[in-house]
Amino acid sequence: MNAPSEILLVTGMSGAGKSTVLKTLEDLGWEVVDNLPLSLLDRLLHTDASPGRSGLTRPLAIGIGAMTRDFDAAAIASQIDRLREAGRQEIDTLFLDCGSEELARRYDETRRRHPLALDRPAREGIAQERELLEPLRRWAPHLIDTSHYSSAELAQQIRRTFAQPGLSEPAVSIMSFGFSRGLPTDADLVFDMRFLRNPHWVPHLRPGTGKDAAVAAYIADDPAYEAAVSRIEDLLMLLLPRYRAEGKSYITIAVGCTGGRHRSVHVAERIAARLRNAAFSPTVTHRDLAAAPQERLEGRPDGQ
Repeated sequence: MNAPSEILLVTGMSGAGKSTVLKTLEDLGWEVVDNLPLSLLDRLLHTDASPGRSGLTRPLAIGIGAMTRDFDAAAIASQIDRLREAGRQEIDTLFLDCGSEELARRYDETRRRHPLALDRPAREGIAQERELLEPLRRWAPHLIDTSHYSSAELAQQIRRTFAQPGLSEPAVSIMSFGFSRGLPTDADLVFDMRFLRNPHWVPHLRPGTGKDAAVAAYIADDPAYEAAVSRIEDLLMLLLPRYRAEGKSYITIAVGCTGGRHRSVHVAERIAARLRNAAFSPTVTHRDLAAAPQERLEGRPDGQ
């Protein structure tokens, strides 16, 4: 059996952040199952794990709460202990706690009904749930009290604790485009290459693109080229790990020039090569590469 590399049981008080934790783990590349009936737990753990985007076996997070079918805190602890003793999987448990007053405030603020007190005050449901979960709380090896956490702060804590190398890398896209045909709507970072000299105004280079060696050499010979592009690359080396740490799943870097055929294409290809050398795996698209050259879009070079 291709077992999950890690199994995490996520449980705790309703309103303490279980949904936030499971969503964050999913963003980190974990396989997530919520409110699984306990009678199906053994069957799930004997099912082959699915690979992540990197080809690694994905860890598994299982959400269980007081509303889970067949819920019994003592039975859950016993079942997990039995699986651990059998040595089949590495199973861990995270319990999310929160102060009763803070939970009541959250229910009042959101106007949601507590699942154990649909026709009674939320505080009564909170007290009943705390009693039901107490054996599991005492037994769980990991506990996070979310009383003073915002959703964003809880997500950050989960990312720091449960991110696994190679599993949750952001998908990086690099796109070249022409400003004359509009800005990309989904770009996170936009770099303007119109300060570089334009191969469009060199007759024998005009039919080519930024992928052609002669065009690339002409662009790279601009006195501002190396200093500017290398600084952009250094900036990306700083920013991309920070985006990854913040849990951003998709990062689109847009590189533009006037028509989107020469300068932006060449620089996009160079940036992609630098990122690949730094162990990123960017995909590259050239939005306007196939567009026909149009002088009215390019403008006129200085002095003409």
